[in-house]
Amino acid sequence: MDSQYPKRIFHIIKIWLMIALIALILGLLIGFALGEGNPLKLFLPSTWVHFFKFLR
Repeated sequence: MDSQYPKRIFHIIKIWLMIALIALILGLLIGFALGEGNPLKLFLPSTWVHFFKFLR
C-alpha cells in the first residue's frame, strides 16, 4: 500500500456521502410534492419542528 491509499478511500467515501445526501434531498422534495403539493415547504423550519414532534 502506498501513502495515497487512505486519501483515495476518504475521497471515495466523501463522494458517496454527497451522492446519498443529494438523493435524500431529492427524495424528500419528490415525496413532499406528491403528498402536499408544495415541495418548497420542506425548507421551512415549521415543517421540521412538526416532523420531530411526530417522531417523539
